[in-house]
Amino acid sequence: MKQARDSAWAPLAARVFRALWIAQLVSNTGSWMQTVGAQWLLLGHGAALVTLVQTASSLPVVLLALPSGVLADRHDRRKLLLAAQFAMLAVSAVLTVLAFRGALAPGPLLALTFLLGCGTALMGPAWQAIQPELVAREQLGQAAALGAVNMNLARAVGPALGGAVVAAAGAGWVFAFNALSYLGIAGVLLLWRRPAAPEPTGHGEGLLAAVQAGRRYVWHAPGVRRVLLRTALFIPGGAALWSLLPLVASRSLGLGSGGYGLLLGVVGAGAVGGAFALPVFRRRLGANGTLAAGAAVFAATLVLLATTRLPWLAAAALLPAGTAWIGVLSTLNAAVQQRLPGWVRGRGLAIYLVVFQGGQALTAPAWGALADALGLTVALLTGAGLLVAGALSVRRWPLHGVDGLDPSPSDHWPVPPLVFEPGPADGPVLVSVTYRVTRENRAAFSDRMRHVARSRRRTGALSWGLYQDGRDPDRFVENYLVASWSEHLAQHHSRLTANDRRFEERARALLVAGTAPEVTHAFDATAGPVVAAGERDAGAAGVPWAGRRSGPPA
Repeated sequence: MKQARDSAWAPLAARVFRALWIAQLVSNTGSWMQTVGAQWLLLGHGAALVTLVQTASSLPVVLLALPSGVLADRHDRRKLLLAAQFAMLAVSAVLTVLAFRGALAPGPLLALTFLLGCGTALMGPAWQAIQPELVAREQLGQAAALGAVNMNLARAVGPALGGAVVAAAGAGWVFAFNALSYLGIAGVLLLWRRPAAPEPTGHGEGLLAAVQAGRRYVWHAPGVRRVLLRTALFIPGGAALWSLLPLVASRSLGLGSGGYGLLLGVVGAGAVGGAFALPVFRRRLGANGTLAAGAAVFAATLVLLATTRLPWLAAAALLPAGTAWIGVLSTLNAAVQQRLPGWVRGRGLAIYLVVFQGGQALTAPAWGALADALGLTVALLTGAGLLVAGALSVRRWPLHGVDGLDPSPSDHWPVPPLVFEPGPADGPVLVSVTYRVTRENRAAFSDRMRHVARSRRRTGALSWGLYQDGRDPDRFVENYLVASWSEHLAQHHSRLTANDRRFEERARALLVAGTAPEVTHAFDATAGPVVAAGERDAGAAGVPWAGRRSGPPA
């Protein structure tokens, strides 16, 4: 039974995941058919315009992923996905009509491709964020791999089918198929009876504040930052293959649209085959070894494409490139999924998508310009050099391990018993925690509090400090400032995780036996004094209120 749960295909046993996976396969196939049609229509207009198809598809993610991540964290993700599907269907319908009328000039084609990319940007964070609702957390790695298999199955079928359709009947039919392909995902989402999800946090929080909260979390999460670094080191060189392959097919290999589609199909076939071998590679190489090996294989493929004029040899090189692509992408995707708690998952994944898609969007025109200026061979070899450098850097900047990592929510702080009821916007709030630590534990306590500091900052602290009393060296005071009372309550009830609790417990294990932290909550008094209920009833004069000691937050 355990072997079945651990297999690469185990997530497909979940009914909704399976239905969405199949519908996504049809939609991805349509997207690849359209990509071939769009690139082939632009092939006579120069390398720069061809590579702009990649930019038009990916740039919206850079512009819209973070707002989309906020929407995914604060609204019904199912409804967001439905809205994105119907919007992309409408844009694809316009594209189809223009293609059949012969009115699809490069400008409108790229503009409509950009609008389709906007739909992808809207659905990206929400699509990734619902995965933990569809499969068990221990299967997120397999689910990420199956997502990559899905894309590459579509890449194996879509380009070859698209190239054949373009050659036989014209680009209009591939655009028409893509428009219809969105109906499958929409149908599954309409039929999905999504369980009641936890109430989204951040009500009343502005868009910029919500984006800032996501950025703050990622900045103070070293494991997530390392995933983003590894993504940024792989994508620019990896994007050279997707950006320049149409030019390789037409200029170096002398192939038509059908031949180009077959080359993309070979990459997809290699990725699908790699899905079977991926568990073996990961067991033997580990996550970091998989990243290094994937970058090295991709680099070797670019070198061979730069030097060969034989279609069969180029196809043979693209087969392992597909395996390398799925190995790297599924490793990175699973790594970021495993590290993000639910309250910020949409925004964290949005930042990952910005790095991933943004790297492709920004480098695609650069590869086209380099190919036009210095030649296709130089551009391909430059991409290979970047990939080799990335592979070598894995030893210096590896992914952090996930053993013992638990981002599940932990509501272990009680609501502080204050003498008045603050409003949600009241703030800033200064939280002070006093600890008593024995002399022999002082250094270790300060060291362990560094992890607590990251926890406070990830969950809402604008500033943090740990101070040692000059008159009583055993007394330490932790101060951190939170923007508002609602932000601090979010720390209490929705943002803290089991990891955060463990960091606190490790630090507090060093306190003087029999003592507990003492916590105060102080509010900004510069706007006027706060009067407690008892004082108001007694008619006492109001005085600035500086908080009241409450029980420890854990």
